[in-house]
Amino acid sequence: MSEREISKVSIIGMGALGLLYGSHIVKHLGMEAVNFIMEDNRLRKYENQKFYCNEEEIKFILTRDRDAEPADLLIAAVKYTGLEEALASMKSCIGPDTIILSVLNGISSEKIIGTHYGMDKVIYTVAQGMDAMKVDNKLQFTQMGELHLGIVDVGQKDKLNRVITFFDKIELPYVVEEDILHRLWSKFMLNVGVNQTCMVYDTNYAGVLASGEPNRTMIAAMREVIAVANAEGIRLSEADLNQYIAIIRKLNPEGTPSMGQDRINRKSSEVELFAGTVIKMAKKHKIYVPANEFLYKRVKEIEREYV
Repeated sequence: MSEREISKVSIIGMGALGLLYGSHIVKHLGMEAVNFIMEDNRLRKYENQKFYCNEEEIKFILTRDRDAEPADLLIAAVKYTGLEEALASMKSCIGPDTIILSVLNGISSEKIIGTHYGMDKVIYTVAQGMDAMKVDNKLQFTQMGELHLGIVDVGQKDKLNRVITFFDKIELPYVVEEDILHRLWSKFMLNVGVNQTCMVYDTNYAGVLASGEPNRTMIAAMREVIAVANAEGIRLSEADLNQYIAIIRKLNPEGTPSMGQDRINRKSSEVELFAGTVIKMAKKHKIYVPANEFLYKRVKEIEREYV
């Protein structure tokens, strides 16, 4: 097993998180250290476009997926709705020693990627605490947050250490979790609440934190995730809920999460990943989840209005 230093990074996805981590790597290691991998249509869309991070222009190398070479580290940063396409695009990026991090929302992307390319390559990753918003070609953020990393197989310890060494080198904030699945579900709980509520009520972080119907809906949806998680053997609690509400309070109050941005940009959301997953798992355990059923219905109604 190679212990070489990570020096070549590929990123799939030029959304808020892709640009956030791509720009950070470029600033610390230079433009040659990272490639954004994409299929032909996206390459044509982006190849002559300028990108800005907090008003500063950042230049990136864009590579057609079929021309890509194996990377030391591959970061999957697409929306869940784009994961199937990303699985095809990342094929050329993956070599024998490639490590894969998924910063997708939800609780299933690691297993989906691992099914295609081997779970031994995948380090569980949870991105949280950032308030990055991308509008067109401009990324804005006040909080970078951190990446939470963890393994469920001790045989991956060497890969985890390679990632830690790389993050130390580029000064990327991270936390190593002893129970990464608990962290994964905790972030899922937050997203189910804040993402869907911001979209349905067309509001921002300040709006869901203020006393009122949006706040009550958000909390109810998160509590339903706690019930489902407990039924699945994940010990979420009110303490976890309170911890994540505290995280929201640190974000730009005028900011909005990805589904709030989806409504602004009239794009399809990840509601199937959030309420859709909760409803499906709740049915299996015979758990009543009215808040998520309400959010699911309203998001679908909003998306139908785009047409």
